[in-house]
Amino acid sequence: MRVLIEVVHIVIGLVAAALISAAAAWSYPRATGDIWLVGYACMIAVVLMGIGPVRKAFAADKAKLAGTEPRVDG
Repeated sequence: MRVLIEVVHIVIGLVAAALISAAAAWSYPRATGDIWLVGYACMIAVVLMGIGPVRKAFAADKAKLAGTEPRVDG
């Protein structure tokens, strides 16, 4: 369940970055290419920053299914 929550957080971040990029590109058409370039870089950053929490959530879910108490790192 924790993994699903973390993946949903990543998806929400990607949707937010896409919406902000689309609104910015619409409002300033002369810089559409640059705006989308920055938007894609932000989307990549969202995914990269989400990898760690997904790995921790996966380990916690796996430990819960195995019946052991997961280690909490804060």
